Amino acid sequence: MISVAEAEARILAGVRPTATERVALTEATGRVVASPVLARRTHPPRDVSAMDGYAVRAADIASAPARLRVAMRIAAGDVPSHPLQAGEAARIFTGAAVPEGADTVVIQENSSAEGDDVVVRETARAGANIRSAGYDFREGAVILEAGRRLTPQDTGFLAAANAMEIEVFRRPRVAFLATGDELVPPGTEPGPSQIVASTGIALGDMLRQWGAEPVDLGIARDREDEIRAKARPGLACDVFVTLGGASVGDHDLVQPALKPAGLEIDFWKIAMRPGKPLIFGRIGAAAMLGLPGNPVSALVCARLFLEPLVRVLSGEPWRGHRLVAATLGAPLGQNDQRQDYLRAAVKNEAGRLVATAFPKQDSGMISLVSRADGLIVRAPHAPAAEAGAPVSVLPLAAWL
Repeated sequence: MISVAEAEARILAGVRPTATERVALTEATGRVVASPVLARRTHPPRDVSAMDGYAVRAADIASAPARLRVAMRIAAGDVPSHPLQAGEAARIFTGAAVPEGADTVVIQENSSAEGDDVVVRETARAGANIRSAGYDFREGAVILEAGRRLTPQDTGFLAAANAMEIEVFRRPRVAFLATGDELVPPGTEPGPSQIVASTGIALGDMLRQWGAEPVDLGIARDREDEIRAKARPGLACDVFVTLGGASVGDHDLVQPALKPAGLEIDFWKIAMRPGKPLIFGRIGAAAMLGLPGNPVSALVCARLFLEPLVRVLSGEPWRGHRLVAATLGAPLGQNDQRQDYLRAAVKNEAGRLVATAFPKQDSGMISLVSRADGLIVRAPHAPAAEAGAPVSVLPLAAWL
């Protein structure tokens, strides 16, 4: 058996991002930027008012009160009719262009309109309440670097910069095939000794969250020829994943079924719990991961090993899983030689995270994955720990 860290390193060794493509900005959220993005316009394009008020010359209001003639009215989108002269003011609104000659905007609360004039009651420094041209960004400037996964906030920013087509990495295609005579598709009625194949539903959603395109190949019965036949479309994808059959029992047929198709195995045992039997290798053009058939083990292993693989293929730099610091809500016994990932409830108690492992950690209890906020990570041979001891938690819940 190899360690979790070594398994991750071997899976990611030599992985390169997918090819690039250009997509419309409306299709870019969740994609990873492949080359630096340049602004195609300056923002704001000229000096604009940050407030409703009056554009004036600072020299004209050096002492207050000051009476000025209102020479024009400028709303957002208007072009000022002429440069502002000494002794003049322009009624101006937020976002409107500051006329040439003005260098200050006096807020309307500090002024009073009197016929064709305005009386400014307080002085203001030059530049007050003006957003200067290009103070946000300028045309030709790099506004987003390569390797960034685009958020809705990013696409709004890019739209403001008029960057409406973006070079991104292609979404990795990840095919997955469940194996087992006991499995039936979700939505069908299982027989007396059958179960619903639930892992594929969760895995497909996880893959979409990570930026991949999932390809569900369905279920293969425990026959080598059927596994080979149903696996064939997955061999042209970036990653091919099997669910179940990863061990070496009489009904664990992934290895014997796929070796004739070119499967080259790197490793297949990891010192972790849940999820000891996990195959990694290559087959055809695809990296291959053989996840355990147990849904809990499969989903934990997918989070630990498939997520980083997908993110690197997507063009995103991988810096390791984010762990959060917490304290134990209940004691834990001494760990054995395997790295543990304990499903746990996590609460924020007065600004401090408290993680409590569920009393039963049986990997057959799928409901605990749904209830868990995170996974308490325990190193091999970790000593017994009392309540209040520090622990690291791999977040599962969105809030954590």
